Amino acid sequence: MRQLFKRLTTATAVALGFAASALAQEPLEVTDIRYQGSVGTVVWIELADHLGYLAPLKPKWVGNTISGPQDVQAVVSNDTDIGGAFNGALVKLIAKKAPVKAVIGYYGVDDNTWSGYYVKNDSPIKTARDLLGKKVAMNTLGAHHDFIVREYLERNQVNDEEAKQVTFVITPPVTGEQALRQNQVEVSTLGGILRDKALERGGIRPLFTDRDLFGNFTAGSYVLRNKFIEQNPKASKHLVSAIARAIEWARTTPAPQVRSTFESIIKARGRAESADAIQYWKSTGIPSTGGVVLDKDLQVWIDWLVKEQIVKPGQIKPADLYTNALNPYATGAKVAAK
Repeated sequence: MRQLFKRLTTATAVALGFAASALAQEPLEVTDIRYQGSVGTVVWIELADHLGYLAPLKPKWVGNTISGPQDVQAVVSNDTDIGGAFNGALVKLIAKKAPVKAVIGYYGVDDNTWSGYYVKNDSPIKTARDLLGKKVAMNTLGAHHDFIVREYLERNQVNDEEAKQVTFVITPPVTGEQALRQNQVEVSTLGGILRDKALERGGIRPLFTDRDLFGNFTAGSYVLRNKFIEQNPKASKHLVSAIARAIEWARTTPAPQVRSTFESIIKARGRAESADAIQYWKSTGIPSTGGVVLDKDLQVWIDWLVKEQIVKPGQIKPADLYTNALNPYATGAKVAAK
């Protein structure tokens, strides 16, 4: 009898094991995830795929972009499935009823990663007021670098009418240093890898930085369409979880190993681009575990837009903009990054 009970118990355990395995391998609602990349760098979905976290989902690259608002607009128009932008730009878009939801932070400012607004060493520009009548290079309008310059001007008592004298020039990040050195602009926005390469060559100095103004913070978030989340709940959760794990891997892995991994990804994808800048990578810039979004990451920009009379007081609150329900790190779940 004892042997029979043991055999039955073992059979039951095996059956339950197969059932659990079957559930774990239950097909997701979609197979491909469309996204836009960035020249010479690696975006998180690419790292997640390389590390094996994304499978069975497959990343489908549809081109590159240098603009957060454009990246999110591509999601809104269903040209891509995931895209990211500066949180201030997301507040504006969602306040205007863009049918998307922020699901995970993907870039930001920490002790090693931040953006500066640089002038040449011999530039007469020393203060915010010296920017009047000058040109500032940045990747796009209405996003991170745009907001930071406006905040710098306001904090230094440059009023709205005076601020109109500062010209913002859209410049691809990879040519920002060149535009500054060739006197096409008087100030250029340089961050992370591109900043460190420029500083290594010398001859420039920071006028101010985003970290000077706001300290460490998650600056931008990836979004998914509301309908995509509703129609593909399992795929949405798997996608965000994979990206969160990739972010946490990069946050906790020694920088030389991360750089080596990025270089191999860039080489393998064969887009005729240089991976030289990767040697300057220092950190993710994301201060929160697994890219978890915090109310304060969005509230600061809601307050700013209210002050600028772009949104009305009480029109929107952080909870309207994001969800952490898809991110396993938000609930304290222990997800192995390695």
